[in-house]
Amino acid sequence: MPTRVCCCCSALRPRYKRLVDNIFPEDPKDGLVKADMEKLTFYAVSAPEKLDRIGSYLAERLSRDVVRHRSGYVLIAMEALDQLLMACHSQSIKPFVESFLHMVAKLLESGEPKLQVLGTNSFVKFANIEEDTPSYHRRYDFFVSRFSAMCHSCHSDPEIRTEIRIAGIRGIQGVVRKTVNDELRATIWEPQHMDKIVPSLLFNMQKIEEVDSRIGPPSPPSAADKEENPAVLAESCFRELLGRATFGNMNNAVRPVFAHLDHHKLWDPNEFAVHCFKVIMYSIQAQYSHHVIQEILGHLDARKKDSPRVRAGIIQVLLEAVAIAAKGSIGPTVLEVFNTLLKHLRFSVEFEANDVQRGSAGSANLSTGSKDNDEKIVQNAIIQTIGFFGSNLPDYQRSEIMMFIMGKVPVFGTSTHTLDVSQLGDLGTRRIQIMLLRSLLMVTSGYKAKTIVTALPGSFLDPLLSPSLMEDYELRQLVLEVMHNLMDRHDNRAKLRGIRIIPDVADLKIKREKICRQDASFMKKNGQQLYRHIYLGCKEEDNVQKNYELLYTSLALMTIELANEEVVIDLIRLAIALQDSAIINEDSLPMFHRCGIMALVAAYLNFVSQMIAVPAFCQHVTKFLDIFQVIEIRTMEAPYFLPEHIFRDKCMLPKSLEKHDKNLYFLTNKIAESLGGSGYSVERLSAPYVPQVTDEDRLSRRKSIVDTVSIQVDILSNSIPSDDMSTRVYPPEL
Repeated sequence: MPTRVCCCCSALRPRYKRLVDNIFPEDPKDGLVKADMEKLTFYAVSAPEKLDRIGSYLAERLSRDVVRHRSGYVLIAMEALDQLLMACHSQSIKPFVESFLHMVAKLLESGEPKLQVLGTNSFVKFANIEEDTPSYHRRYDFFVSRFSAMCHSCHSDPEIRTEIRIAGIRGIQGVVRKTVNDELRATIWEPQHMDKIVPSLLFNMQKIEEVDSRIGPPSPPSAADKEENPAVLAESCFRELLGRATFGNMNNAVRPVFAHLDHHKLWDPNEFAVHCFKVIMYSIQAQYSHHVIQEILGHLDARKKDSPRVRAGIIQVLLEAVAIAAKGSIGPTVLEVFNTLLKHLRFSVEFEANDVQRGSAGSANLSTGSKDNDEKIVQNAIIQTIGFFGSNLPDYQRSEIMMFIMGKVPVFGTSTHTLDVSQLGDLGTRRIQIMLLRSLLMVTSGYKAKTIVTALPGSFLDPLLSPSLMEDYELRQLVLEVMHNLMDRHDNRAKLRGIRIIPDVADLKIKREKICRQDASFMKKNGQQLYRHIYLGCKEEDNVQKNYELLYTSLALMTIELANEEVVIDLIRLAIALQDSAIINEDSLPMFHRCGIMALVAAYLNFVSQMIAVPAFCQHVTKFLDIFQVIEIRTMEAPYFLPEHIFRDKCMLPKSLEKHDKNLYFLTNKIAESLGGSGYSVERLSAPYVPQVTDEDRLSRRKSIVDTVSIQVDILSNSIPSDDMSTRVYPPEL
């Protein structure tokens, strides 16, 4: 029951107090006295200078009723405050607002959930009011703290707990809206506030169902979902907060996300972390995307000594952020992204190498194998991120990144690379070479340059070809695949997949254009370097089937993309030289490798003869002496000289090649006659191909090429049994 005074005393009380007292009924169940509330509202509007006193008196009554647990009168007082707040918009409302906020704070401090929700609802209504003038002294520190605490409610009753959490989220949303519309809105972005607001929202968002945002931004939740589901409401509030962030305060809003994910160990598994950053990237203004990417990179640096799965989780988050940022503005962070990723790639390889060394020293435990696998997860995540980021860059930036990555690849015996591998050892260095080349392969995928010199400038070609001299078949495969990405400008590589004898090349519908002057100039300058690496690559003892397939594809792509008449002659000379090297075998190659080279030469000469469309040449390749077909002879007498047979399991190999019939080989003089009759200048075809001797030979750890050439010339006359000079591989001039 409200306090009553006698009539005489009542007449002496100030009018505003009498008006306030009259809005309270005898029984609080009757609710606010509307007629008296209208009188109070009219008085407040007519005499705005009294608003301060009205507010103070209402606050006094409300505080007393809260202490005495008179919830009915508390509800009436707050309803009256709400109505006065909505009706009055004068300058004098500022002091009244202070009384109002004081009363809201009293309700939020109470231990009754109903009063906390009541206070929140009143604050939200207040937050939606646009004030005529800014308040330079008002702060919302208490409300930020209190609403954040409500977001973490642990009430024993699930329904009440949900109600309190929803109230806390709505209160935070109200604070954000009020401060953003205020002239002093910068205060809400201070770290001490963001460190409370953001974790509170994320805590509630963790209950949300996973939404795949890869293709586009998630659809906005319905109003009913927002009201009933704390997770949906928290995400909506988080999006609104991020959408209002500007250049100066973006980082303050993002950094608490990392702290929350670290504290709750949400990087492994990282589904929630990925979801959070999808929300962030789709909510912020596009021009600020690079700020978020920089923050992720910085956090990756800070957690570089964490477990591999944590680092992999952060990198996968970076991939998602990059995937979204690539559609808009990535900003000046391109090289920083790649530099950081390559640095962590080195860290991962170093950790893996150290684990292997400890294991070999006998100190390994049962978890060593799983750690190695985890590091591979990190490495694959880095490569995937590099590839996706690189493939979305414009061509001019992609060229820079290609050069940047290539400059990091270590090559034994050189110091031109910029990546520190001193602590890795041979195994670690090999691993980093493979990882970097895989990264380069991802970046070059889909790259289409108008001229080959743009894709393969000398500053890039030389270091790229250096690993192709390594005694490591996997490194050589990666180099060839990178070359294919850059060389294949008409998407023909898929049609050439697999080394085989193609009956009719026309069925492949090869796309090609006339060789431009720039490409012809490139081949004149760099052709011998390319031939040399193919020649030496074919003679490696550790080659497997894939190496021969890639070498064949290299020859075919050079024919399609870069071959004029002069280049065709050089490629044929190269093919015949490879055939001779397999027969002579000065490198003591196993029989499988010798037959593999013979099969590669057959597949390529079959291809090039049809591509240049010289009937006589095609006839020599497929119909020798008009009686026997060379391919058919091989099928019947030496199937191990054909790719379809030699690369099949359990293929029978010959014991030697010296006694084979000359009809099984491609002869230079026959090819020269065929090409000469079609107008080709075949003078150079009579000179055997000899690879250039360069400084790179010291890296290959092979027999000197000069020695190889001398051996080849010395024993050539005994390599193929013949009765006359027309059956020799090289023409009589030799």
